[in-house]
Amino acid sequence: MIQPRTLKGFRDYLPAVMMPREQMMQTAREVFRSFGFAPIDTPVLEYLEILSGKGSDETDRQIYRFQDNGGRDVGMRFDLTVPLARFAAQHIGVLGTPFKRYHIAPVWRGENTQAGRYREFVQCDFDTIGTTSVLADIEAVAVINHLLEAIGFDRFTISINNRVILSGLLELHGLADKTVPVLRSLDKLAKIGREKTHEEMCRVAEISSEQADAVLALAACDGDAEAVLARLPEITAGSETAAEGIVRLTEIYRGAVASGVPTRRLKIDVSIARGLDYYTGAIFETTLDDLPEIGSICSGGRYDNLAGMYTKQHLPGIGASLGLDRLLAAMEQLNLLPVASTPAPVLIVYFDEDRRDDYLKMAANLRANGVGVEVYPDSKKLGAQLKYADGRGFTAAIVAGGNEWAESRCQVKTLATKSTTDVAYTHDDPAALVAVLKQQCDSR
Repeated sequence: MIQPRTLKGFRDYLPAVMMPREQMMQTAREVFRSFGFAPIDTPVLEYLEILSGKGSDETDRQIYRFQDNGGRDVGMRFDLTVPLARFAAQHIGVLGTPFKRYHIAPVWRGENTQAGRYREFVQCDFDTIGTTSVLADIEAVAVINHLLEAIGFDRFTISINNRVILSGLLELHGLADKTVPVLRSLDKLAKIGREKTHEEMCRVAEISSEQADAVLALAACDGDAEAVLARLPEITAGSETAAEGIVRLTEIYRGAVASGVPTRRLKIDVSIARGLDYYTGAIFETTLDDLPEIGSICSGGRYDNLAGMYTKQHLPGIGASLGLDRLLAAMEQLNLLPVASTPAPVLIVYFDEDRRDDYLKMAANLRANGVGVEVYPDSKKLGAQLKYADGRGFTAAIVAGGNEWAESRCQVKTLATKSTTDVAYTHDDPAALVAVLKQQCDSR
């Protein structure tokens, strides 16, 4: 016998988890479409040269790579942004700019697993390609806010920064050629603390202790958003690049507020750098106030040079990605997932074997009127069938025996309250039953 097991970093999704997972994907689609983003899809496999060297040394190590049957070096996508850059370079002549897309699909990273972090996971991405307008940056913040609200969250924080400010500070201290290793180290600040980040900057980026102190002094700028924005010019005094970045960051923050994002959900956090090398401007990280330790559940930023790897046409981009499976893991920890493990809210009890066709007709009638229904497959004892209904999380069960059929009625059992209601029903006139069931199901 082969032992049934899953690979480390991968997981099965049982119906109780897969149902809210699918619902979250549908919610994301609706939100993205409401902002004008159009769906696309790209292959799981890309030529390795498309993927490698685009994120960071760490993401390069995490790529699942192999030679296909044709001897080509290929890799499985580690995110949806790099394939988008290739996609845009290849098709922008047909699509035109600005081009707004969303993409909901799995990605793969061979990284160390941890709570809410898997080697196969679904990302829900939205991006705008072909414009450097600050309106696109502002819209990205608005989408993140609207998306998490639509999923059902109220307490979350969208942290915003602009890499241009960090770049300006690094130029000011003679570290322009050290940008990548310094920002990679800074990205670990929240995880490993100031002392270890300082040590790594000096060791990996080969900078002085004073230079590391200057970077970390900027990162330590904290507090109310307007207060942080007011202090940044002083900390970066002498850098025109940083000054431009501060103006842009201020516009994004105030534009997001004007777009309806509550100020309590916005944080100017100049310590976030994002670990991917392709970011060039605004960057975002979103955390749950009730479970910050699970990390960012919706991140992204501006990447104005990524498509330049594939085309001479300038195709700047801005977008973000909802980490669906990490958010799902958070909802499991916070006990926010519904208990139902059936998508059909109503069970028709197979009460009388001689009435099989009547049960089937009833089910067809209800489905035709927009009510999801399942017919129990065996004529077991009533108690066993109701136990099944309770265990699966059905909202209601319909019981109809010889007496009920003879009297053109059925019993609707509300499973949460154990109450029973007699409802008129015939195959020619299901309206009363449909109305009762829809009322119950709407509150599900």
